[in-house]
Amino acid sequence: MRLSDLIGGNGAASGIEIQGLSCDSRTVSSGYLFAALAGTRARGADFVAQAIERGAVAVLAEPDVAVPAAGVYLVPDVNPRRRLAHMAARFFAAQPETVVAVTGTNGKSSVADFVRQIWARAGLKSGSMGTLGVRAAGMAAVPTLTTPDPIEIHARLADMKRAGVEHVAIEASSHGLAQYRLDGVKLKAAAFTNLSRDHLDYHADYDDYFLAKLRLFGEVLQPGAVAVLNTETHVYEELVDICWGRGLGILSVGDGGELRIVSRTRTARGQELDVRFEKQRFDISLPLIGDFQASNALVAAALVIGTGGDVAETLAALEYLEPVPGRLQTAGRTQAGAAIYVDYAHTPDALRTLLETLRPYTESKLHVVFGCGGDRDKGKRPQMGEIAIALADRVIVTDDNPRGEDAARIRADILAAAPGAVEIADRQSAISAAVAALAPGDVLAVAGKGHEQGQIVGDTVLPFDDVEAVRVALGGARG
Repeated sequence: MRLSDLIGGNGAASGIEIQGLSCDSRTVSSGYLFAALAGTRARGADFVAQAIERGAVAVLAEPDVAVPAAGVYLVPDVNPRRRLAHMAARFFAAQPETVVAVTGTNGKSSVADFVRQIWARAGLKSGSMGTLGVRAAGMAAVPTLTTPDPIEIHARLADMKRAGVEHVAIEASSHGLAQYRLDGVKLKAAAFTNLSRDHLDYHADYDDYFLAKLRLFGEVLQPGAVAVLNTETHVYEELVDICWGRGLGILSVGDGGELRIVSRTRTARGQELDVRFEKQRFDISLPLIGDFQASNALVAAALVIGTGGDVAETLAALEYLEPVPGRLQTAGRTQAGAAIYVDYAHTPDALRTLLETLRPYTESKLHVVFGCGGDRDKGKRPQMGEIAIALADRVIVTDDNPRGEDAARIRADILAAAPGAVEIADRQSAISAAVAALAPGDVLAVAGKGHEQGQIVGDTVLPFDDVEAVRVALGGARG
């Protein structure tokens, strides 16, 4: 593609052919445009020379960045991140016909995957992109960040389009929205699940975190698209005002909403739901436990309905939903029948929801094993310790992903607010000890890492899977 077409300009740029885009100088090849973006740990401007040595013929950067080579075209922009998103959209061009996004503190992965499953049940080739990677019909799974950089987003969307996938659900993280990664995606709908404390290691404060989420509705989603909003989140009215002001259609989910649960009955398999959509009534046997799972399922259904899905067919598909890996996933049972669940809960609100969800299924004692990640929001550690002690009968504090922090210090921050909790540093040992202590009627929640396949210690990722750790523990546990 000619650079002039990529940037919407002319002149000298018309004679430059761009073979690829990169915001990592190590992956630049001949004919590439290098985006020199400012990061939290490094400045892209410091790697311009390296990118040019590797073959970059153009550089996207802030206006004051110097290009140390003649013949290399500088594309100056005061907001190079947003410019890169739109460049990536032009470069890869192809996008599936129907793309939706979901944001919120908790539930993004489940909603995105449920949307994919509902579409697939309707016979549509569908996919999802987020924390669980790229999952699409007829394509091998590909790991990604929750919201990848715009170059990867558009490359994956183009791959799915070529594979015949025309329906895709994407997770929109606060980082991704703050960094304009989704700005070039043509979204037909977006959903907001809920809001609570998270990522305050990155965002200046709670308001800054919320404002990042709001970008999805205030800037990215275009007039005429549909906003699916959870009435039960405390920012619902503010979201409605923003969406109404921008000419977005609004589909409300939850108490008092257009799509809502009137009553529910817990069952051994999941829950029986009496669901209403406007004036229509539906009885649904949802094969998932927990109020939050039902809420996620309805948000997913609303995204499908909001983009043209048949109401009755969409809601009927909820009876066939499969659990999302690492989200209240049944990891096993002891010989005595004690149930063990693995969940990604790594925020105070998510841990509270997890334990409150499992309490009604606990005949005797509720156990929890959890830790907190290093190089992340330190303020949530005592909060999670308090919640665990208040809601569980036996608490084991262990290591999560300590990253560059002292793991003992992280555990101490939690334990300071969790009197009576047991400290076991090694995660496998902690899980094994918890499983060994289970008695008939007990329930164990292993929280924090969910689907993750590794444990980050320093700069090393050690192979680790909570579900596999439970299986190992069950092999030697007392029944």
